[in-house]
This record gives sequence, C-alpha cells and structure tokens, in this order.
Amino acid sequence: MFDGTPQNQTRRIISLWFPRLASDRVLRMRAVAGPFALTLKEHNAERIYCLNLDALQAGLHRGMPFSDARAFCHELVSAEADLQADQRLLLTLRRWATRYCPWVGLEGRDGLTLDITGAAHLVGGESALVADIRGRLMRAGFSAVVGLGDTRGAAWALARHGEGVAEVGKPLEALATLPVAALRIDPKTDVALQRLGLRDIGALAASPRAPLARRFGADLLMRLDQALGVQPEQITPLVEPPHYAVRMTLPEPIGRSDDVMAGTQRLLTRLCAKLAANGMGVRVLHLTLRRVDKDAQEVELRLARPLQDAARILPLFERGVGEVDAGFGIDQLRLSAAAVESLPVQQLNHEASSGKDRLDDLITRIGTRIGLENVQRFLPADSHIPERSFIIAAAAFSKSAGAWVATQPRPLRLFPPEGIAGQGPHPPQRFRWRRMALTTGRAMGPERIMPEWWLEDERWRAGLRDYWRIDTREGRRLWMFYTPQSPAWFVQGEFA
Repeated sequence: MFDGTPQNQTRRIISLWFPRLASDRVLRMRAVAGPFALTLKEHNAERIYCLNLDALQAGLHRGMPFSDARAFCHELVSAEADLQADQRLLLTLRRWATRYCPWVGLEGRDGLTLDITGAAHLVGGESALVADIRGRLMRAGFSAVVGLGDTRGAAWALARHGEGVAEVGKPLEALATLPVAALRIDPKTDVALQRLGLRDIGALAASPRAPLARRFGADLLMRLDQALGVQPEQITPLVEPPHYAVRMTLPEPIGRSDDVMAGTQRLLTRLCAKLAANGMGVRVLHLTLRRVDKDAQEVELRLARPLQDAARILPLFERGVGEVDAGFGIDQLRLSAAAVESLPVQQLNHEASSGKDRLDDLITRIGTRIGLENVQRFLPADSHIPERSFIIAAAAFSKSAGAWVATQPRPLRLFPPEGIAGQGPHPPQRFRWRRMALTTGRAMGPERIMPEWWLEDERWRAGLRDYWRIDTREGRRLWMFYTPQSPAWFVQGEFA
C-alpha cells in the first residue's frame, strides 16, 4: 500500500515536545517572576502538574504534593491547571505546524509528530527547518525540544531523552547511549531492565532477543524495532474539520433585495449540500455582504432547530436582507455556518414531521424579531412542590416534553398563596377571596405535600400543606391548602 512516501527516499520524522506546555500557556498571558506551578487534583490530593524553569531550579518536580512544594519553596506562585485549555492550545500548535508539512499528528498531551519527508528542502534543509521551528516557538514564549530521526520512535526518544538529530540510516548510533526508557516502555519494564544491567538502548539491542521476548513479551522488542526502523510505525494526522463557508464574487455590483436573495439561494444550496454530506445541520448562519466601498453588512440568522434544507432556510433571510444598506452596490456575498450540530438518522415521514417543522419555522420567524431566547415554553421539573414543578426554557434550545404526567390534577393558573379566612382542617363553607363571596359546593382532598427539607426555602421549611380542590357554587374552581402547623387557609391556583 502506498503511504505517500516517494520510493528510494528515507522517511524523516520530527518529534516536537513541549515539556512545560501548560505553564507556558498561562505565563504567556500573565508573566510571573520566580517559581510558578500549576496544580491538579489526583487521588484526593493536590499535586504539581506543570512548572516553569525557575520552579525546577528551586528543586520542585512534577507529581510533587502541593503542600510539600509550598513548604519547600515559600515564594511559589500557583494556579489550577486547565486540561481542556491545554488541549485546545496543542491543537492550535498542530495546525501551526502544518506550515512545514501536511502530516502532523498529536503525541500524547504535550507533543506533536511531523512527517517532513520531502519537505525539508523547502526551507533550506533539515538544520534550517529545525532552527526555524525552535526560533518561532521561542519567540512565541514556548519551551520546545526537537528530535529528528528516521522513525517516530527514534524522534520521540531524541526529543525526550537528549535533544538531537539522527543521521539518515543510522538510528542506532544516535540512540545507543539513551536510556531504555526512551523506547516508550512502561516503568516496570524499565526498572526490570536496569536491574539486569541493560540501562541503555545500545546494550539492549546487543542482547539476545529470545530471552528478552520470554521475560518481557513482544512489546519490548516491538518498541525497539520501531525505534530502529525494522518495524514500521505510521503517523496518523488529524483530519481538518469541514469548513462550512461559501462565497460568491460578482462581476457587477448589485443592490436590489431580489438579486441578493438570488445570490443567497445559490450559496445556501452549496452550503446545505456540504452539510448533508457530513450529516450536519446549521443553527446559526452569517451572511456577509461586501459593498464596493469595502464596507460590509452582515445578516445573522438563528434557527430554532438544526436544518440542512435550503428551501426552508431561504425565506427566513428576507427580513434581514430587506434591511441591508447596499450603498453603491454589493460585489461579494459570503455565507458561513457559525454553529452546526449533528443530525440523527431518522426515517423520513412528511406527515409526521410537517407539524413540528412548521412550529420550528414559526419560532425562527418570531425569534428573528424578538430573539430566540425570548420565545419560551414550560417544561416539567422533578419536584412535587407546586412552585418548582416546572421550569421556563427557550423553545429553540429545548425539546417539548409532550404530554405532562401528573398523579394528581394541577390547576391551569398558579399564583403566590393568597390568604383567606377559615378555621379547622376542613374547607370553609363560606369565604371571601379577591373581594368575592364564595360558597363551597364540592371539596376533594386532602392531598398532603411534604416540604423538601434539603432546599433552603423559608416558605416550605415551615411544614407540610394539605391541598384541596374546591368547586364553588359561583363557578370558581380553586386550589386551596391548609397549614396544620400554623392553622391558616390559602388559595394558590385556579382550575379552568
């Protein structure tokens, strides 16, 4: 199988290691004079995760308990580690490294692997390429170690156990004096080899293979063969995410809304085809209209649900396009998807989905005028307390709960409790509420609701409530409750 390497050309691999990636990320934004370390909680203990050069020189090391580090170095400045931010930075560096070659992959949480085969001559050779990498990273504030060899294993070993460059076709000469840990083996195997007197790769390579295989298994010899080039090891570069943006440059400026909508339709068709090919739907669209005076007008469209249907999206642009000031004319249109979501695979059924689609389109149209966050719906909440039995959420960013399930009937209208005159645990026969004299016709209950003692709510921590459904002779159907701990009656809701 062809792997992209020209015939009769030795592969050349660079391992780029950032020993202080996390601390460099923080210090680039906020410089600290003196020892600095990032901490991470591991096994219920705060430990040093990453530290700068000053902290290393002060005797601190990675994995050291933070309490011991503070006692040992009183001037230590610390902060909490952010692993997600470190990963985002490494992905950014990976994309930057594609300036040297197209094949760039991740190496753990603090390294990159570059396949520069056939690319070094573009910058003046391998020495110039390595010097350029070091110089650019140093100016950007990153500590980086570069290893270059014929194999991924050799480059990794040189980067982490003795920065250097291995000559073409001579990996063993460059690796012979490095410790056996440079072969990417587990710590237990490393300790066992050192006890046998095999402390460097040269001694390991000169030892009989059969006894090593019997004692340590095939993994040790596989790592040795990968480093020396006897067994191939592939580099898997990260695939660039799809870029959901299309543009159109016009030979003559346009200014009419109909012409802009026609151009938007063409862009939407291309963009939605790319979305459909990747099983994605768009939630936020940006239509940028560049005028001939180099000014730009932007129309933002936020959808109530992810879509990839150009025919449904296009009419939603009409209001925004109609408000655009075309000036002396528009000569370029650019349409980009600012937010996309994956669409689940589903069986197409026009009759079943038409109602929901129309509702989503209506929410989108209203949302373009007042904001999608202001179009809201009620959703059930996991609580038997009436005031907490529902939440209010934006309809565009939440799913309908369907039919609400309640073990007991609940009123259509719910309001803060309003006190009425009444005595005893049974509903009063006659009472006044909101300046109306009412007479109890039928009473159903009680339904006892206990307070949620684990929540801090003074209204409910006082005690339980006995709820009654009251049908009055005057036609009012009320939801009332009685508080036994402090005898009183209240009205809290009204049924339809």
